[in-house]
Amino acid sequence: MPDKDIKAMMGTEDTPGGKASPDPQDSRPSVFHSIKVFVLCHSLLQLAQLMISGYLKGSISTVEKRFGLSSQTSGLLAAFNEVGNTALIVFVSYFGSRVHRPRLIGCGAILVALAGLLMALPHFISEPYRFDNTSPADMPQDSEASLCLPSTSARAPASSNSSCSSHTQAQHLVAVGIMFTAQTVLGVGGVPIQPFGISYIDDFAHNSNSPLYLGILFAVTMLGPGMAYGLGGLMLRLYVDINRMPEGGINLTSKDPRWVGAWWLGFLISAGVVALAAIPYFFFPREMPKEKHELRFRRRVLAVSASPVSKGEDSSSEQSTEASPEKKAGLAQIAPNLTAVQFIKVFPRVLLRTLRHPIFLLVVLSQVCTSSMVAGMATFLPKFLERQFSVTASFANLLIGCVTIPLAIMGIVMGGFLVKRLRLGPMRCSILCLLGMLFCLLLSLPLFFMGCSTHHIAGIIHQPGAQPGLERFPGCMEPCSCPSDDFNPVCEPSSRVEYLTPCHAGCTSRMVQEALDKSQVFYTNCSCVAGGSPVLAGSCDSACSHLVLPFMILVGLGATLASVTHTPSFMLILRGVKKEDKTLAVGIQFMLQRVLAWMPSPVIHGTAIDTTCVHWAQSCGRRAVCRYYDNDLLRNRFIGLQFFFKTSSLACFALILAILRQQNKEEGTKATVSSPGLQQQLLASGREKKPEESRV
Repeated sequence: MPDKDIKAMMGTEDTPGGKASPDPQDSRPSVFHSIKVFVLCHSLLQLAQLMISGYLKGSISTVEKRFGLSSQTSGLLAAFNEVGNTALIVFVSYFGSRVHRPRLIGCGAILVALAGLLMALPHFISEPYRFDNTSPADMPQDSEASLCLPSTSARAPASSNSSCSSHTQAQHLVAVGIMFTAQTVLGVGGVPIQPFGISYIDDFAHNSNSPLYLGILFAVTMLGPGMAYGLGGLMLRLYVDINRMPEGGINLTSKDPRWVGAWWLGFLISAGVVALAAIPYFFFPREMPKEKHELRFRRRVLAVSASPVSKGEDSSSEQSTEASPEKKAGLAQIAPNLTAVQFIKVFPRVLLRTLRHPIFLLVVLSQVCTSSMVAGMATFLPKFLERQFSVTASFANLLIGCVTIPLAIMGIVMGGFLVKRLRLGPMRCSILCLLGMLFCLLLSLPLFFMGCSTHHIAGIIHQPGAQPGLERFPGCMEPCSCPSDDFNPVCEPSSRVEYLTPCHAGCTSRMVQEALDKSQVFYTNCSCVAGGSPVLAGSCDSACSHLVLPFMILVGLGATLASVTHTPSFMLILRGVKKEDKTLAVGIQFMLQRVLAWMPSPVIHGTAIDTTCVHWAQSCGRRAVCRYYDNDLLRNRFIGLQFFFKTSSLACFALILAILRQQNKEEGTKATVSSPGLQQQLLASGREKKPEESRV
């Protein structure tokens, strides 16, 4: 088709300076006709989107306590946004040139904001949080109901029956169902945001400016997870029912294991930010004046790869590719001419052709292992810190947001800088990935030993091969009739023995000691405590609390080294497939990462965490949230899973290096064997060498 016809169809024409449009209205200056304004808006939108998707991971332990969820269920909830995303992401390349991209991005952002509102909805339809299940509804919580009094035997059954009504159970199921629905909507809304935004920038930015714009976009976007954890650290300091506080206040502090922070408030704030960021997209045009004369729609992935790669890389092949675009026959180029049914039929064949490349397959497997490690760490690291080092949920979020996330960003930037500065080829990229993952693996070894065993909890026994259970001390608690579903832990400071409730310690009275900054609750006359000494309200602090900062420094340094492999592994993918398959290869890479890593990894980590529980709370006859874990088992299995994924990624990079060395040896052998007098053999070997180069 002639160039003039193409430009007429796209609503553009050749004019000096790249300004295009026969319509005089489009020639009027407008802020929404500037690609720089679009880059700014899209950076803010992607940052807000990652805030709302990452906020759940920071408040996962709080959601578990509020709705009585196991770690396996909460891991499934955290991974459920990938379901809607994975189901639709394949068709993005098909619809990319057929829709109004800015408006579709705005509609996706509205869905993301709606998902944030849906995530907060269970708080408003649920009854107020009651951390003391034994107190009647008309009495202040944490009253004398958990003491060792004969009257509790007559009061507990009525309270239990009222809390396990059919209405309460239905309300719980509805709340959990709404959160799963919200996660699905969140995944669907996020489908068009990044792919369409990148393609839009690459289409209307100058060739030399496109890598810069994309670099700014990714740099701002990477701040989103850190801001999500920071927001969680601030919101979880507030009590969950801050909008409906009971009369007289509450007697809880954020260090109390029964504390539940205002998890829902962060979703409302993030949803508001996303909704505001979505407004400008409804004013951007479908086509804007370009910074270049000619449209090159399918080069967006090459523009992304050009940001960390040196300008002098393979310029001859790049010129030959531009000189003969009609020779490209990949799915990425023919997709705009296919119907949806034809696209679905062609996709499996091109997928199998791409997966036959050994370098591509191994790099994707290594990235799947790395993503599995990141997904499990991002979802359950706050909970691990709470249980292992007795820190609050808000402090755990602040540690991750201020230490781990910035160091991971630094690693990504460092990897891109090394690839560009040293002009690394495929062989050196694989060596850099191998070294980065090796040192990351070595830094994870001390983490197995940084922690303490679970302190003594009276009445809870956990032996290998035995079913964990709750046993009451005979004699001292017999007249108390302690309710089995109550949880109001107290600690004996001298012996560091923890009791489930003051009743389990045989305490008959309660005393509050007022101080200048806070009040301390004591329980006295405890028949099950040696010497009858008073016990403190709350759980016993961990003896390893001082190790939390060294632990986080090692985790952050490991994240830096693992992130160094991000850019060079991406370069191995782009150099490991044919040029006409690069766009689709990157799409397949992201799809496999979602299906094999981001979806199953949180569930796998949550299941492993559940197997270390030694005491489950019971809610209406069903197993609810875990009260106590075996800390040694928790540490070994959580860090062990991370170690397994790092080892698997290291093995993949080692195989990649071995394959590249073998291919280099074969090419060297062909070069030495070729004879100057045999030109026909030389031409034949040259023809055989081209597929090898495209594969490497």
